[in-house]
Amino acid sequence: MALSLCLAVLALLAYVGARETPVFAVHTIDVEGVRPSVARRVETALRPLEGKSLLKVQGDEVTRLATSLPYIAGVTYDRAFPNTLRVRVQAEQPVAVVRRGIEAWLVSRRGRVTERIAQRTRKVLPRIWLEQSVPVSLGATLAAGDGAEQVAMLDAARDSGLRSRVASVHNVNGEWTYVLRGGLELQVGSRSNLALKLAIAQRILERTPVTGYLDVSVPKRPVAGEDSRVSG
Repeated sequence: MALSLCLAVLALLAYVGARETPVFAVHTIDVEGVRPSVARRVETALRPLEGKSLLKVQGDEVTRLATSLPYIAGVTYDRAFPNTLRVRVQAEQPVAVVRRGIEAWLVSRRGRVTERIAQRTRKVLPRIWLEQSVPVSLGATLAAGDGAEQVAMLDAARDSGLRSRVASVHNVNGEWTYVLRGGLELQVGSRSNLALKLAIAQRILERTPVTGYLDVSVPKRPVAGEDSRVSG
């Protein structure tokens, strides 16, 4: 018993000593999971960790430094003794371009504003149009009522077979409409049963040419017509 206690104390002292010694100081930060240009920026963001003992590096500190870059969603890390911190990065995934007047930003699936971009670029992504009064800042997350709901709707479409066809999404009096490339309005009504509504719409559009609008707000009774019901 006394011997076991002695060994435990010695192990604890050895650990404490190792935390303080420069032998395990971070000399190399190895970033994985993103293209080299982004990896270099992450390495720069993590530079405050250089010289710190690997045993003192904490996950929340690694995450805080890495996600200070607006296009980084999260990280995991491993200690590669004696001197390397290995970091695997998860980048934000763009879901739309936010437009506010002549300004444009990329926004991620989580609603985070990741990058300011030039107009008429990233044309494959759908657009979210905001009022001039809505605040948009790099690294911030769109708030409820200021684009967050549109992001959620576009993210749902991204997970469906219609992802490449959606140009924008609108809400009029609580009723949601996707505008597809080519002008077709896909009316889904409320956000309830959205995956089902999108699956039904996809099946119809695969089998039947539709122009004007397709209303799947009541999934059991889809309706198509020639005249647009939504403006903007």
